[in-house]
Amino acid sequence: MDLAALDPRQYQTQLDEKCERMRALFAPFNAPELEVFPSEPEHYRMRAEFRVWHDGDDLNYIMFDQTQQAKVEVTQYLPASALINEYMPRLIEALKPDPVLRRKLFQVDFLSTLSGELVISLLYHRQLDDAWCDAIRELRARWDNKVHFIGRARKQKVTLEQDYVDEVLHVHGQPYHYRQIENAFTQPNGKVAEKMLEWAVDATRNSDGDLLELYCGNGNFSLALAQNFERVLATELAKPSVEAAQYNIAKNNIDNVTILRMSAEDFTDAINGVREFRRLKGIDLSGYRCNTIFVDPPRAGLDPATEKMVQGYDRILYISCNPETLLENLNTLSQTHKLSRLALFDQFPYTHHMEAGVLLERIK
Repeated sequence: MDLAALDPRQYQTQLDEKCERMRALFAPFNAPELEVFPSEPEHYRMRAEFRVWHDGDDLNYIMFDQTQQAKVEVTQYLPASALINEYMPRLIEALKPDPVLRRKLFQVDFLSTLSGELVISLLYHRQLDDAWCDAIRELRARWDNKVHFIGRARKQKVTLEQDYVDEVLHVHGQPYHYRQIENAFTQPNGKVAEKMLEWAVDATRNSDGDLLELYCGNGNFSLALAQNFERVLATELAKPSVEAAQYNIAKNNIDNVTILRMSAEDFTDAINGVREFRRLKGIDLSGYRCNTIFVDPPRAGLDPATEKMVQGYDRILYISCNPETLLENLNTLSQTHKLSRLALFDQFPYTHHMEAGVLLERIK
């Protein structure tokens, strides 16, 4: 990262440049007016990770500065949440005098929430033993009970209490509770995540029938969108995310969402009747009346088979962390659907990365 670019005074200028770039990218598809959802200019990231540098008795966080082409010591980090910044120096000061906790430590990962919880993962180039567990328990006892520790080493994960945080996101004033698992995907920018959920809910108001969702993660969008549909059928491959999604459904008292542990590619085969899956036992896919499909794929975008499958739905809601692969998909999707809404969510200030949202509706 270019640490010199982290200047809140330059935030609006950088956002304006992204907006112009986004408009230019989507102009060939007769894009509607761009809807822009800015970030807070500082303390917006709920996750952060830092390498650890040992120098005799000293211990520091370091990052690689692309401009200087060098490792730079950091004591505070402007993008990280206020909670992460609060505990960054406290952790270093606690680790320095403790040879058990600092030995062969090479990285620290933080996962925080808007609701005030924090998981700190300590990564080591050695196996963790009972002495490490005793030392981390002693440290944990001195700190706030909303701070939790995880130890990681090669083929080893030590969880003393829990490996998750419980987040609360507000969507048009309604609180939604989300269990977020350490080392699983979560939206990094909490406030922008709320704006994304609100946009998705607004884009699908007055829907009829059911919703099919691919790549649902921990149910982040599924829960908020459920209010607009009779039922939601969602797929996710990662087991920890599926377990978190099931917990979130129950926690939020939502009764019209079903999660399937399947990849988008396998689900495409299933719904096209290419082959049968034991995981679909008891699920009548033909009983769903899905007019809308929601996709939030990895950076690679939709594979050709899934791309073709989603064209079978009247409305396609597509969130993309990579507008370039979204554009590639639009070359196909625009043959059957028109672009009716376009949004820029600034998840990653001070970088070139842009998060896009589009609503596509079938051409009549």
